[in-house]
Amino acid sequence: MAGDAMNQIARTLCALLLTASTVGCSGSPAPTRAPLDGVKIGVPFQLIDQDGKPRSDRDFAGRYRILYFGYTFCPDVCPTDLQTIGAGLRTFEAQDAKRAATVVPIFVSVDPKRDTPAVLKPYVAAFHSRMVGLTGSPETIAAVAKGYGVTVELEKPNAEGAYLVAHSRFAVLMDPAGKPVVLLPADKTPNDVAAELDRWVK
Repeated sequence: MAGDAMNQIARTLCALLLTASTVGCSGSPAPTRAPLDGVKIGVPFQLIDQDGKPRSDRDFAGRYRILYFGYTFCPDVCPTDLQTIGAGLRTFEAQDAKRAATVVPIFVSVDPKRDTPAVLKPYVAAFHSRMVGLTGSPETIAAVAKGYGVTVELEKPNAEGAYLVAHSRFAVLMDPAGKPVVLLPADKTPNDVAAELDRWVK
């Protein structure tokens, strides 16, 4: 019934995305309860960072985390979203450096075969100086992706062996205890991302 659990996570995230698209239009006050409060996403992990060092979820305890799953060979969506996330965090840093310092942007590769630490290092640095890139074995990555409600499907390679990876597209803000807070609008503007960080980072 793992598939049912994944489907439930996906349905919840989709509903929240639809809700988020209408929030803020009525002029109603900001909610005090996090949109993802009670949603069961996120799992413990043991992965490898862009410096080749082992990293676990415990390394980020006590800090907010922006989790985004993607891959460095992505031709369009991933770099666009990561650019927005990085710029949004820099905007938040300019507004409130103290709170922003508690936020760690994390990029988890869904293409560990090609995304080695050496490939990840310059990639994540291009989006934010503090962005952490994580990779691991295909089995470990698959388990972590599943735990975060991320679906991944490798498409058929072309004649040259190149291939694309279809995957869920969202950025989730986790709180210092590792609980989900909100989906960040990485598909919008850096100011939108900064506004959500300002709203939820304490």
